[in-house]
Amino acid sequence: MSFNIEIIKDEILSDNYFILRNITYNLTRNSGEVIRHKREVYDRGNGATILLYNPQQQTVVLVRQFRVATWVNGNADGRLIETCAGLLDDDEPEDCIRKEAVEETGYQVRDVRKVFELYMSPGGVTELVHFFIAEYDDSLRTTVGGGVEDEDIDVLEMPFSQALAKVKSGEIRDGKAVILLQYLQTTGLMD
Repeated sequence: MSFNIEIIKDEILSDNYFILRNITYNLTRNSGEVIRHKREVYDRGNGATILLYNPQQQTVVLVRQFRVATWVNGNADGRLIETCAGLLDDDEPEDCIRKEAVEETGYQVRDVRKVFELYMSPGGVTELVHFFIAEYDDSLRTTVGGGVEDEDIDVLEMPFSQALAKVKSGEIRDGKAVILLQYLQTTGLMD
């Protein structure tokens, strides 16, 4: 199935922190039927995320920070447990995630492995997230982590089984974290 797209209007509504666009387009289906859509698209750039894991100790490193969007949507204190992540800006995905790992968790990871890339909210957000995993141990800790400048990040090292239990109980609701924890569970890397 293929579609023909004709842009009717592409207007920037906001260019404050990220770009919010209003796009009107005609979509021609294979049948020849033309459907007009009006959509808002939020362009925040692409990102990368990583789950640090220690198979010997059976632990993982996650972070917790305030996320205003979750607070607006009913997360009482706005704090979210998630995997270390960041926007690519002008970096390659692996370079970005190595830098973010040091800034947020304090670990200078060596062998970073990309596992996949996913659109996390394709109905209205352009972001493509690159997912990584890497082993860690105490010898790789170079700082206490916690983020930079305007970030206030808690570094959470916990047993892998506890992280999975937090997914089941609903304490971990970050899509990136859930996906990477379940990926790690299915690969046998923590057996």
